[in-house]
Amino acid sequence: MTAICCLRILFTVGESQPGEVPKHKAQGVADAFLKARWRKPRKCGAVAPLAFVLADNRVETLNPTEMQALAAELEKVLFPGRPIGQIALMTFEGDEQAVLQFAALSQAELAGLMAGEGYEGPAGRVHVVTADSVEPRPSTRAEAKTLAEDKASAKKQGLTAATTVTPERAAKAAAPVSTVPTAEPIKPVSAEATQPATAPVAPEKPKAQPAPAPKPAAKVAPPPPPAETGWWGVYDLALGAFVGSAISMRSDLIGPPPEDDAKLLKRDLICLTDTQAALKTATFGEIHVPFGFWNLTTPASQDAYKSRLSRYPLDQQPRLTATIYATPREASIGMLQQMRLLLKSSFSRMDVQVTDPTFPISGLPPELVDSITLVLNGETEHDRLKQILKFVERKAAYVAKDVAQAVANVGSSVELEACKAGGIAIVRGPAVTELLDKPVASPDGATLAAANAA
Repeated sequence: MTAICCLRILFTVGESQPGEVPKHKAQGVADAFLKARWRKPRKCGAVAPLAFVLADNRVETLNPTEMQALAAELEKVLFPGRPIGQIALMTFEGDEQAVLQFAALSQAELAGLMAGEGYEGPAGRVHVVTADSVEPRPSTRAEAKTLAEDKASAKKQGLTAATTVTPERAAKAAAPVSTVPTAEPIKPVSAEATQPATAPVAPEKPKAQPAPAPKPAAKVAPPPPPAETGWWGVYDLALGAFVGSAISMRSDLIGPPPEDDAKLLKRDLICLTDTQAALKTATFGEIHVPFGFWNLTTPASQDAYKSRLSRYPLDQQPRLTATIYATPREASIGMLQQMRLLLKSSFSRMDVQVTDPTFPISGLPPELVDSITLVLNGETEHDRLKQILKFVERKAAYVAKDVAQAVANVGSSVELEACKAGGIAIVRGPAVTELLDKPVASPDGATLAAANAA
């Protein structure tokens, strides 16, 4: 069983205004910390601003105390010289959908969870982590209500125990209250003295009307779960600007994609649907859409692709790039030609994704593909840098074929610099942008690695 957790960063500063809090710097510090400490086979990745997903397939539950060091690091870097308490982390452990929904909660909803009020969403295991403490919290409003009732019941039981009449208390209560001695016998009182004085009768006050019963608070709808897809910014290192966006599944941040072709096809169709919706509002740059190599060779899968592509507006075709993933090293040229023919009515360019930096580019005929993207997959940064080096060593062959070289899954500033030094133009990955909710809107902006360095 794999333990999956969402880590959120909360700002609890009292003096600083929200606009003064360096949130992009917090994102960079947390990202660097997790990459250094959360090593393979464990996985981690940013799914939203100030939100990370952590996964470990070796355990059933995660230990939230591991995050205390991150809380201390954020305090030290973002608020040097201030007392502990400027930063708090919150972890939510549950199933994949619940974790991704938690990643979409607002800071106000997180503050409610921190206060022990719960939230309107799936149950999970919640902890508030600071540099000096780790405390559990109820995850749902039902849990918070039950906890409050239990506390009230325990308090009431404690009060009842304090006021219960015991034999000792009863004896004490029966003892005479007054101990003043009576020196003389009490004289009888006359009957007249015993008659009460007549007093005017006050008019009867009108009975108070009972207060109206409070109306039940309106039930707040739970936040919608985040989309199954997100967007990586596509950056041109030569131009120093963004040129577009590539759609991807959020679940890939947690674990590897499935190997079953039917499951891969379902993912591709989700990406095609979400891309179609994004085209209505995203007016900038290229849009890269994934297709499975083997599904493009199967008639039934081809029909599923065609059905979805039939809804695409023809005027968007110049912006669209089809990216063929899981391409084998010895890919059939005939198959690639059929794929080009199938996709050319909707996509102006075709990109082939490979994991082997020595992919035999020399065997491809001219104008069959527009670019080859190396997807980095090494266990260490050293392994990944070796992959980049082998890829750029073949630059002359790519130039001769007029095929562009691109690198995906770039994870650090060192890898980014290696791509730039080797003449790689197009890059994307965690060092370029986090996984975005929407496609990038303009060419302006630096890579995430550059922003963190600043």
